[in-house]
Amino acid sequence: MKNRLLPHQADRHFDSIEQEAWLALWRTYDRLRAIEDELFAHWELTPQQYNVLRLLKADHPEPLATLTLMSRLVSRAPDITRMLDKLELRKLISRSKRKTDRRSVMINITAAGLALLREISEPLQAAHEKQLGHLSGADLKTLLKLLHSVRLPHETEGSPWRL
Repeated sequence: MKNRLLPHQADRHFDSIEQEAWLALWRTYDRLRAIEDELFAHWELTPQQYNVLRLLKADHPEPLATLTLMSRLVSRAPDITRMLDKLELRKLISRSKRKTDRRSVMINITAAGLALLREISEPLQAAHEKQLGHLSGADLKTLLKLLHSVRLPHETEGSPWRL
């Protein structure tokens, strides 16, 4: 691949503009994630656990099959069973099996899970404002469009993130 460095990159030691963009994304994620980690630590949650609760709330009162839930997560969860175990232990979710297919585990958010989401809502909005509030609405729309373009070739068919 042709080395496509920009003039200002010559002294930065990037192998390509793609590498610089990737590292900029990674650094940005790290800075924004630190704000989120601090917030969720207050409730002894991980961002992925919060994402599970948020997805379950969206379908509430209907439960979601574990595989459907996994496909909707923002980031992959290699050990979803353990994550669900922790949420169930805290009584934030409940699990059941379908009568027609005992292999399929159904997940539902509990009243305690819904209450926790309500409690987190306002502080989370403040965290999002801290993360991205300095950008205009137009800039945020442009950012979303660019991120979608970057992600699209790497999404699987049927992924809700392909929309």
